[in-house]
Amino acid sequence: MAGKRKQRRSAPGAEDLSKPSKWRLQHGDFSEPIRDTDPETGSPVQHRRAVDTLGQMLANGTITAQMHEAGCIFRTLFRSAALDGITTSQLIRLAGATADAVSSRQIDARRRVAEALDALGGHDSPAGSCVWFVVGLEMSVREWAARRGWSGRPVSQPIAGGILVAALGILAMHFGLAPRMRAA
Repeated sequence: MAGKRKQRRSAPGAEDLSKPSKWRLQHGDFSEPIRDTDPETGSPVQHRRAVDTLGQMLANGTITAQMHEAGCIFRTLFRSAALDGITTSQLIRLAGATADAVSSRQIDARRRVAEALDALGGHDSPAGSCVWFVVGLEMSVREWAARRGWSGRPVSQPIAGGILVAALGILAMHFGLAPRMRAA
């Protein structure tokens, strides 16, 4: 028996660890795995890249490059403004320091996010709500349509996609990426 090893059998219904979990898949798709080698160890690895909504829409031709860039600008501003609600604890605490200090960069980013939302009709408008949750918080369009929707009411997925496309077009004009149309 000295050369035999017991084979581990996974329990029925056990999750395959070589694939993304069910929880992760509900938040967006992944690209096919890319085989590569680890630069430090030289061992083979598989990379899976998460597919973001804006990138997928650009690849499908649903949005233009200017609309994609406008969404990326909004997402960057949203992250800089620290509006996602995620807080971290400080590793070094200073006596007399306050934890709620907001930097001038965050203030400027928050002002620019507010201006963009005003251009979309406000946070409670369909476009403003969609951009806040789908682009800012990176929720899927399907999830926003089913859970949040507009004013708490669910929206069908095709309509939600149309709302996002229209909102990205407005953002592209707001950020000066698309030429303004003139009335005839």
